[in-house]
Amino acid sequence: MNTLTYENLHEVKKHVSSQFPYNTYLCSIPLDFTQVPLHWHNDVEIIVIKKGCGIISVDTEPRAVKAGDIILVRPGQLHSISQHEKDSMEYENILFQSSLLYSADSDPRTVEYFQPYFTLEYKLPWLFDNTCSSHEELSSCIDAIDDLCAKRPDYYELSVKGHLFHFFYLLFSSQGSPVTFSRSKSLDKVKQIVSYIESHYTEPITVQSAADYMGFSESHFMKFFKQHLHTTFTSYLNGYRLTIAARLLLTEDDSILSISERTGFNNLSYFNRLFKKEYQMSPREYRNR
Repeated sequence: MNTLTYENLHEVKKHVSSQFPYNTYLCSIPLDFTQVPLHWHNDVEIIVIKKGCGIISVDTEPRAVKAGDIILVRPGQLHSISQHEKDSMEYENILFQSSLLYSADSDPRTVEYFQPYFTLEYKLPWLFDNTCSSHEELSSCIDAIDDLCAKRPDYYELSVKGHLFHFFYLLFSSQGSPVTFSRSKSLDKVKQIVSYIESHYTEPITVQSAADYMGFSESHFMKFFKQHLHTTFTSYLNGYRLTIAARLLLTEDDSILSISERTGFNNLSYFNRLFKKEYQMSPREYRNR
């Protein structure tokens, strides 16, 4: 998978074809990248853990995941993927547009079933492991779709849609009566913060400048950030800068000094030290591996 796929926290990259808006990526952490930073997009995303284990966060709730687990990310939900300690993880990343299943012109029942879930009006678990009663059937749906997409027989798209409808039938029917989902307003503030980081990470931003942008006192900002992102602002900022730097090292020919400066580090020694701590190798070794 292209390591620049997740460069934007609010993704606008089109992952799917307009003719058939469904696509699959195979990814590996830490082989492809050590983390996928917090971001959101307008596609539906299903993540299937194939091997190993890692950490996935949805709407700032981090959970340990392992082989066999299925994660559903609805449009607009904040999510990230990261390495668990020194463990590796291979996973299948499925992205498709909700229009593949319904639109405003669909029959009333289909709109009634899908729209409240995909607009985050109704609650829906996002992690389905082997304790879930329908886990085996959910996995079978995905396996069948993968097989169809690999072979691409005539009219395979129709069967893919059929399996997706069955997948969501299993999910929705297992929830019983829908429960209204009042999404925390704090998540919108988290989006503001991570968007600020995306726009300004190349600059010498500080806790105070970020707090001022949000209209918070410095102490309230630090407390809010730690509560919702489970780390400090400085650690998160450095981690994001290092993620971008690592991608640039693999995709561009600029000098290490230039890349460190482009990603907001004004001290090469500090950049080298942080990079080695994060990736267990120097930037030069990372580029030449």
